[in-house]
Amino acid sequence: MTSLIYPHIDNLGGQPARLQRIKRVRVAQIVMDYIAYGWSAEEMCRQHPYLKLSEVHAAMLYYLDNQEEIEQEIRQEWEQVQQEKSLASPTPFFIRMRAKGLI
Repeated sequence: MTSLIYPHIDNLGGQPARLQRIKRVRVAQIVMDYIAYGWSAEEMCRQHPYLKLSEVHAAMLYYLDNQEEIEQEIRQEWEQVQQEKSLASPTPFFIRMRAKGLI
C-alpha cells in the first residue's frame, strides 16, 4: 500500500493531521475556516498572517483526499464543545439576566 506525502503536513498515526511548521495548527482548523466562512486560501492567510499560502493549499488538498477523517475530527470537536458547554455552570451575568427576565 502506498501512502501519499503531503508537503507542509504531518500525519502521525492516530493523531490529527497538522502543519509541519506550526504544530498547533491542525488541518481541521483550516478546513473549519473554509466551511464556516467560505474563505479562500488567500483570505485565510489574510485572517491568519502566520499561515503561508502553500500551507493552506496543502491542508485543503489533504482534506479533499481525506474528507471523512477530517470531518469526523470536526464532529468530535463539536460534540466535545457542546458537552462541555452543557456541564458548565451559568455565569453570574447569565443568572442576573435570567432573573430579570431578559433571557
